Amino acid sequence: MHASSQPPIDETSLRYDGWRIVVVCFLLATFGWGLGFYGQSVYVAELHRLHGWPTSLISSGTTFFYLSGAALVAFISEAIKRFGPRNCMIAGIVTMALAAVSMGQVREPWQLYLANAFLAFGWAGTSLGMITNTLGLWFDKKRGMAISLALNGASFGGIAGVPLMITAIGYFGFPRAMLVSAIVMVVLMVPVILLFVGRPPLHTMAGGAAAPDAPSPTQIRARAFRDIGFLSVSSAFAVVLFAQVGFIVHLISFLDSVIGRERAAIAVALLTAMAVVGRVLFSFVIDRMNQRLASSLSFISQAVALAIIINVHNDYALIAACALFGFSVGNLITLPALIVQREFDPRSFGVLVSLITAINQITYAFGPGVIGALRDLWGSYSLPFYVCIALELVAAVLIMIRGRQPSLRA
Repeated sequence: MHASSQPPIDETSLRYDGWRIVVVCFLLATFGWGLGFYGQSVYVAELHRLHGWPTSLISSGTTFFYLSGAALVAFISEAIKRFGPRNCMIAGIVTMALAAVSMGQVREPWQLYLANAFLAFGWAGTSLGMITNTLGLWFDKKRGMAISLALNGASFGGIAGVPLMITAIGYFGFPRAMLVSAIVMVVLMVPVILLFVGRPPLHTMAGGAAAPDAPSPTQIRARAFRDIGFLSVSSAFAVVLFAQVGFIVHLISFLDSVIGRERAAIAVALLTAMAVVGRVLFSFVIDRMNQRLASSLSFISQAVALAIIINVHNDYALIAACALFGFSVGNLITLPALIVQREFDPRSFGVLVSLITAINQITYAFGPGVIGALRDLWGSYSLPFYVCIALELVAAVLIMIRGRQPSLRA
């Protein structure tokens, strides 16, 4: 039966199968960020404690993970097109589980890089590129809400996943805790994926099949780097995420000397919680907003928060500034996909989102190291945080440049 004869899909209905995919992607993000992104802080601490290796050596493994993962994420749309979202998700989960077990068995530095290589493959199959590409197969009009709700799993992975991992390490020890984490993930996620992730709606499949003249992924990437509108989106978010990730990684170190470890922990927890609040609130209106303007205002709000954090040493003001900064943190990984959806050819969505995700990850992989180097050079966090403010403001201007090149436009 031709796709045009199919009844229209009501994405607002709670009975629509796409909302089950949102739940699956929420769980996928929980494990992806819990064991991948946020888990790195646990691995660095545990491997340093167990083996006494220099933090710089272990951190280099983290940078290797980010860069390797970025290279793989760039091609996730082709993998989904060839193998289907279900098979790609399962491959990501199984590889992430193998990586977790391997991380717990690291005894030599070279094994750390091998474990991070597995982790990069798992990250590619469980993180932003996989989630946005998958939800793009089920949603059109409500894509922004779907992505925003699913990516709350990323915050949940940090809020609940990391403390649970640390508790398990205290109870079982590091190697067994990683084995238990891997088993829990596989036992929960594989049946859920098999049960709920089927074939996407016929209209999304037909959309690709009905376009024999659609450009190849290689052509799309080549055109993207000549399109001013795409370059403004990718460069703006890359710059902001470089500043954001660098700032967050060093936040406890900065606050510890200003307001003490306990209140610093409260500030970071509030920042993470506000990321969830901001993402949920935006999910109801984000599909109707001027998304470039919303991005620019988000960048400016983070710059204001950073200015307060640098110059005001009142405990409550610092905690409030962290909350302000956190309000936009979650949306900054959602907005690039929505801008791509609105402004570019729908046939290019998966490739362009994967490409932006890879560019962002390559860039922010260096954020913590650069901020740390500037801190050592200057003797305090004032200079590096002012650099972050400057980057946020530059990005607020860049994101408003749309360009007029039609090569990737619908």
